[in-house]
Amino acid sequence: MEAAVLRNSVPSERAVTFFSFVWPVIAAAAVVSAVPLLDLPNQLAALPPAFWVMGALAVVCDARPFTPPGRRQSSAVFPSICFTFAILLAWGTAPAIAVQAAAVAVSAWRLRHTLWRAVFNIAQYALALSAADAVIRLAGDRAFVTDGPPKWTDVTVVAAAAAAWFAVKYGTVTIAVRLRFGGQWWPTFQHGLAFELLSTGALLLLAPVLMAAAHASAALVPLVLVPLYAVYRMARLSAEQEQLARLDPLTGLANRKALLGEVAEQVPIHAEQATKGAHDRHLALLLLDLDRFKHVNDALGHTVGDRLLVEVGNRISATVRRQDVVARLGGDEFAILATRLAGTDDARHLADEVIAALSEPVAIDGLPLDVGGSIGIALYPQHGEDFATLMRHADVAMYDAKHRGDASAVYSPESDHNSPERLSLLADLRRVLDPGGAHSAEASGRGGEITMYYQPQVQIDTGEVVGVEALLRWRHPQRGMVDPEELIKVAEQSAVMRLLTRRVVDDVVEQLAKWAAAGVHLRAALNVSVRDLHTGEIAEQIAERLSRYGVPAGQLQLEITEGALMADPRRVLATISQLDKIGVKIALDDFGTGYSSMQHLRRLPLAEVKVDRSFVLGMALDAEDAAIVRSIIDLARALGLRVVAEGVEDERTWRLLHNAGCHVAQGWFYARPMPADELVTWLARYRPLNPGPPPLN
Repeated sequence: MEAAVLRNSVPSERAVTFFSFVWPVIAAAAVVSAVPLLDLPNQLAALPPAFWVMGALAVVCDARPFTPPGRRQSSAVFPSICFTFAILLAWGTAPAIAVQAAAVAVSAWRLRHTLWRAVFNIAQYALALSAADAVIRLAGDRAFVTDGPPKWTDVTVVAAAAAAWFAVKYGTVTIAVRLRFGGQWWPTFQHGLAFELLSTGALLLLAPVLMAAAHASAALVPLVLVPLYAVYRMARLSAEQEQLARLDPLTGLANRKALLGEVAEQVPIHAEQATKGAHDRHLALLLLDLDRFKHVNDALGHTVGDRLLVEVGNRISATVRRQDVVARLGGDEFAILATRLAGTDDARHLADEVIAALSEPVAIDGLPLDVGGSIGIALYPQHGEDFATLMRHADVAMYDAKHRGDASAVYSPESDHNSPERLSLLADLRRVLDPGGAHSAEASGRGGEITMYYQPQVQIDTGEVVGVEALLRWRHPQRGMVDPEELIKVAEQSAVMRLLTRRVVDDVVEQLAKWAAAGVHLRAALNVSVRDLHTGEIAEQIAERLSRYGVPAGQLQLEITEGALMADPRRVLATISQLDKIGVKIALDDFGTGYSSMQHLRRLPLAEVKVDRSFVLGMALDAEDAAIVRSIIDLARALGLRVVAEGVEDERTWRLLHNAGCHVAQGWFYARPMPADELVTWLARYRPLNPGPPPLN
């Protein structure tokens, strides 16, 4: 009963517009049908037995119309079309409309249509039959009615009449569907056009054959049921195969193909809602990936795993709303298409409900299995306007949730390392770093220029410039200066990081050699990523470059972060040990922001600790930051390590660091990062700053 109510309902916000179309259609049908129907009683006595046989078959056949799976009821195929069109050709409009009305009444009762819907359907047929009759009248003599065999002109007239019938009927249906369910009219018109042309066109063009048989003998009319039944069975088998192709064979849920179709149908509907500013204009795609499912398969077998997936599908289906679509994409991945949401909060609430439904153990053969998962959420239109984009962004959000240990996450561009913008940026970076590659001719034009800037590091107590930090800069031809953090994020997730590190090492070592030739002897520090430290390749590369340019190993220092150290301590330690044997110094960067243990500090061959700028910037105003900086300095000095403070921007901070016993400072208080040639000029002008002896405690 609930399904019947849904079929007969019209969304309240569309009711006025929808019925503003329905009632004029009904009125127009009444006008064009009134005169012929008034004359119908006078025709009944003269109608032959063939008419009554056709009329009876039309009503009986429509008692069981064929509705293709997955389509709206408006797409149902009614066999009465064949009989009523034949009646129109043989005996005129009034008998055809009368029989069609009787057939619609029976099918409406069978399908539980409301009165307004049944009347509207009758009106559509009446207009379509009247349009076909008008085409026939324009041709003069009625086709197939004159004595003698049919002529080619008769066939042409019937085809034109069938086309008029189809245009009126299909046109009114698609307009009504669009007004009732939303979306754009043309996509709605195109959506079912092929199916309707094939099914309805076949029934209409079978009518002349049926009429010719009726002229020979009324006894031949029932024989048309055989080809009609054959077409019906073939169409049903085809539809069943199509339906099976849209279902997951294990769970019976929709599959990826069906989900794609639903998204394609819902997007224009929600686009119209967004245009109107409706509160329920959002569409959400939720992607669920189960946790620990592989363990179940490995420990208990695939049969138990399959039963678990079926139960998960049942729980999700029982949790979501009636209009939402649940799909299994394969393996342990499920998707939910949630329609008519008010916004992100609704999508999050639905995700929380699904996670809660899966939190209860699933009992299989008496064994309780814990099921959990992570859900990624992408919303239309802010996160994508098509299936592929929404799916990819939901996937990014799902892995973001897993990475953070959260049950769900909404897509965020910051978490997307493979967004189109970043992929484009990565391609440009590869071009500029690999001039010998396939796109070498485009490197200089499209990739822009990679350069190194250098920021001085100054001994606090003497004011002597003892070193520089090499900082990467990329001037993109379209984007301008690319943010260094964005640059590293783009490169670190790919093999381009290896090319970038090689470029940085080459440039810095070569620059040290050039400075030495000019009489400038400085230590240069450069940053390396986690990926660089997982193999010994960087140690071999640095050793080769130092040897080639004749630069002492002690003039080069690598800075590693606490995060890189803790990611894989064993492999990182092996690489650092190789570098230490060469003579390259190692600094622990951003100290205080990670989770380094004292054990790692003791084991690592460190020469220097850099205090993170977040603490240094605030130490002049924040007592806690100042206490943290002093503690780091005391710890490093106790371990015999040099201490460098980065982010020194004013004199007060500089003096506080001096009083705390910090060895080296780096920041805008001394100088901003600058290109190599400007650094030489700056050094020539630089006059050491001496803060004087630290106060006695």
